[in-house]
Amino acid sequence: MQAFFILIPILLLVIYFIFRKDNHKNYVSLSEADKQLLFQHVTYYQHLTVDDRIRFEHRISAFLSGIHVEGVGTPITVLDKLLIASSAVIPVFGFEDWRYDNLTNVLLYPDTFNKDFQYEGGDRNILGMVGTGYMNGQMILSRSALQQGFSNAADKENTAIHEFVHLVDKSDGATDGVPENLMKHEYTIPWIKMIHEEMHKIEQGKSDINPYAITNEAEFFAVVSEYFFEKPDQFKSKHPELYDSLSMMFLQDLAKKEL
Repeated sequence: MQAFFILIPILLLVIYFIFRKDNHKNYVSLSEADKQLLFQHVTYYQHLTVDDRIRFEHRISAFLSGIHVEGVGTPITVLDKLLIASSAVIPVFGFEDWRYDNLTNVLLYPDTFNKDFQYEGGDRNILGMVGTGYMNGQMILSRSALQQGFSNAADKENTAIHEFVHLVDKSDGATDGVPENLMKHEYTIPWIKMIHEEMHKIEQGKSDINPYAITNEAEFFAVVSEYFFEKPDQFKSKHPELYDSLSMMFLQDLAKKEL
C-alpha cells in the first residue's frame, strides 16, 4: 500500500509531461528579433506593460502555431506573419482563452484583388475578406493593406483588424454587427439603436467615421472597431458612447486616463 502511494506522484508527473508535450508540440516561440519587429511596427504592443507584452507574445505564438499563413503570388516574411497574428490577437486580447475556431488559413496576396480572387489586371479594389461558402475558414488579405494598417501614416483604419473583427462577429453564427458572444442580451437593442443613429450622422456628413460603415451593421461594427484600436484617444473624444460600448465588448480600455 505504501508503495502505491509513492507511485501516485510519479504517475501524475508523467501524465503532466505527456499532456504538456502534446499541448505545445507545435508551439512557435518568438525570437528576440521577432519581438523587436513587433515593437518597431505594432503601436498596440509598444503601449503594453512588460507583463502584457509577454502575454501578447504568447498569444502571437499560439495563433501562428494553430493557423496556417501562406503567401499567394508572393513570398511571405516573418514581419507579414507577425502583423497578421497581431491583427488577430488585438481584438481578443481581453479574453484569455479566445480561439478562432472559424479560421484555418490566412492567404496573403501581394496587392488588392477582385471578387474572383485575381490580384493582377484591372478592377481590383478588395483589401481583405473573410471567406464564405467553399471559402469558409479562409481569410484573404492584401499585403499592401496589411502594412499600411500598421504604418505610422495610417490614420484610424486597419484592414487586417477589420477582417478579424468580422470573424469575432461571426463566432455567434451570424456576421450581423451584433457580437452576441461579447455582450449581454439586454445591451443588444441599445447597441443596434446606437449603430443606426451614427449611420445617420455619417450619411449627413456629421461624423468622421469612414463612410464604408453605412454599408450594413456588420461593416459598421468592423469599421468602428478599427477606429477603436487604432486611435482610441481620438475615438473616445469624438464618440464617447461608442467607445464605452466597444470597451465593454472587447474588455479593453485603451484611451489614456486623464490626470
